[in-house]
Amino acid sequence: MSRILAINDISCVGKCSLTVALPVISACGATCDILPTALLSTHTGGFTGYTFLDLSSEMEKIAAHWETLGLRYDLIYSGYLGSRSQIQFVKDIKRRFLKEDGIFIVDPVLGDNFTFYKGFDEQFAKEMLSLCSEADYILPNETESFLLTGERDFSAALQKLAAFCPHPVITGANDKDGYFLYYYDKTEKRMPLKKIDGNFHGAGDVFASAFSGCIANGIAIDDALRVTSDFCYRSIARSEHEVKDRKYGLNYEKEILPFLEDLARLINK
Repeated sequence: MSRILAINDISCVGKCSLTVALPVISACGATCDILPTALLSTHTGGFTGYTFLDLSSEMEKIAAHWETLGLRYDLIYSGYLGSRSQIQFVKDIKRRFLKEDGIFIVDPVLGDNFTFYKGFDEQFAKEMLSLCSEADYILPNETESFLLTGERDFSAALQKLAAFCPHPVITGANDKDGYFLYYYDKTEKRMPLKKIDGNFHGAGDVFASAFSGCIANGIAIDDALRVTSDFCYRSIARSEHEVKDRKYGLNYEKEILPFLEDLARLINK
């Protein structure tokens, strides 16, 4: 059984980040350990008056204890990081805890709607790009691909990202002729996606977690992206009808079984 470390925040209400990563990755048959970067009463997208506790000081204490246990990880998946110092710390975590042949996946959380999230800026993006340069796979959305490269053209952005990382994936690219995943696997590729209009909070975390679970199971990037995208689409389609207030996240739980069946077919083929 693979052992995966998920580095992300804990939002106590509003399904996202570690409250998504832990169940989805575990369902893929891996042991999922967590390293929280911050603790929030709710996520920040649509809620007001939320609490926020930076866990930077606690992260080092956790890592120091883990070293006494001799922990090593087959895959490390990094999501929301609240400061430039946390970016540097994740680089250190990779060096200390990732197995020699392990896989490092970075979801470079920076912004949406072509603007930075509160507290992030161009210098933060430069630091995040340096973390991406240590990753095997990166999963920026269309906004983050722009913030990392300065390119609004997805093909140009992908080529720039491929100079830093062997497998960049631009998720949810709204192109002139449709909605696509742009990704690089020795050459540029583009996968068409089905789209449901609107903002669905937590969809990116569902995608990154499911993709990490697929990669941990040895699934090729093309197949991993296809079954992960199908899982996310079904979750969004269900949530469009079942979730009255979308800031509370996707009803992805009822779509995990079909996703796991798809994953099992890939593992056994």
